[in-house]
Amino acid sequence: MKIDAIELAIFQSAVHSIAEEMGASLRRTALSPNIKERRDYSCAIFDGKARVIAMGDHMPVHLGSMPMSVEAAVAAMEMGPGDIAILNDPYAGGTHLPDITMVMPVFLPGAGKAAFYVANRAHHADVGGMYPGSMGPAQEITQEGIRIPPVRIVKGGVVDREKLDFLLANVRTPAEREGDLASQMGACRVGEQRALELAERFGAERLGALIDELLDYSERLVRAEMRAMPAGEFVAEDFLDDDGVTDEPLRICVALRFDPTAGAVEANFAGTCAQARGSVNAVRAITLSACYYVLRCLLGDGAPATAGILRPLTLKTEPGTLVDARPPAAVAGGNVETSQRIVDVLMRALAKAAPERVPAASAGTMSNLTIGGVDARTGEVFTYYETTAGGMGARPERNGPGLDGIDGVQTHMTNSLNTPIEALEYAYPFRMRRYGYRVGSGGKGKYMGGDGLVKEIELLCDADVTLLADRRKFRPWGLHGGEDGAAGRACALKTTGEEIELPGKCSVRLSKGDVVQLETPGGGASQVQGAR
Repeated sequence: MKIDAIELAIFQSAVHSIAEEMGASLRRTALSPNIKERRDYSCAIFDGKARVIAMGDHMPVHLGSMPMSVEAAVAAMEMGPGDIAILNDPYAGGTHLPDITMVMPVFLPGAGKAAFYVANRAHHADVGGMYPGSMGPAQEITQEGIRIPPVRIVKGGVVDREKLDFLLANVRTPAEREGDLASQMGACRVGEQRALELAERFGAERLGALIDELLDYSERLVRAEMRAMPAGEFVAEDFLDDDGVTDEPLRICVALRFDPTAGAVEANFAGTCAQARGSVNAVRAITLSACYYVLRCLLGDGAPATAGILRPLTLKTEPGTLVDARPPAAVAGGNVETSQRIVDVLMRALAKAAPERVPAASAGTMSNLTIGGVDARTGEVFTYYETTAGGMGARPERNGPGLDGIDGVQTHMTNSLNTPIEALEYAYPFRMRRYGYRVGSGGKGKYMGGDGLVKEIELLCDADVTLLADRRKFRPWGLHGGEDGAAGRACALKTTGEEIELPGKCSVRLSKGDVVQLETPGGGASQVQGAR
């Protein structure tokens, strides 16, 4: 069936708008500041073969790995109309336990098989475990919270109350969790309705042809970029500071091998260290997600985000390593910290093949801060979670000389916003003492690295404070002679006047009136000019 470019562009925009509308619905109806303010969620739509055909402009670390969760849900159960599956198992396509995914099939009238699947993933501010917020320095996954295999949470449009109550009994903030889960279910139903309207508009036969062409188009775009790369192997390595248990650095190594004739690329992570005792282990879905992100970065803004992007890629990882962890490894930090370092390693290797197209290293850490306790204002348990922005690396510019990095911005595998100070102080027993740019933290060079941020939060009650952060020892690297960005730092300012330096990965008990001070890394600088 012949598909012209105009019709394909209309279809691409139509399916993308479904994912975007799902995200808007999720954001408007969620209870937690983490979802409604920070927008720590992602939505996507899949065809009947569980191939992703559109993603919202949401969180890269969610989106690249979500297809594996959808595949796991489809393989685990036979879903009917109105059913919704739920899961968060990192070893079944998930990322880490706070990221809960919902998957819903979409059936056309009279059809016996799903024509689409709609899915969303949202980070919940607590899913149980040893540490409030479920993001602590655990040493096995059972310590990190409740682990949900693919199960049916809604059957025929009716919520399974027994399963839901079971989940809520294992978290610290059940009312907030129930509200956020309900918003995810609602977003699935929005996606279902819009997918049915899409099918009615184009017709089932035409729809199949459009989907296949959209996937093929994505593949062609990536292969064209791969054909423009020099043949050969380009190797790079980088390190995580430690795993929070020992002080030993953790090596990540990749070899990118381009085959311009076939328009293909192989990413081989041989030489990466074994999985760690701490929670910085990344499952294979995370590594695939990072590769997906880097390939997508090479494409233009209008390129469709589909399963076709991964067709030219061969990914090689060794089971039991930091980038392909096996149970019972803890993985909370693998999603947020190791994912960033995997991107840094891929970018560093890519810079050897195409130096005019790759930025210097950005902050390289999501600087995760989690605080939990009992709010003295209400007597209720609270859990606060937020990633903190850092400096962007200096950037090449197509058809231009180059650009400085941006100050205080989320980069690479995260795309969330900050929690506004007004919302923060309203929802939690905190007072924001300082929030601004960490002037001079970006690397120096012809094109400067962006500055990180400084954040100071005063606690208005006793609380457990947990950090998952990196780039304390290994600073964000500059490129082509540009300086590295400044390392990150955190400390607790006690009411006694004592200043306690906090490791990048730790959990401490602080008292009312104490202040948490967080300084995020700046981006690396660059001397190179853009050539495209």
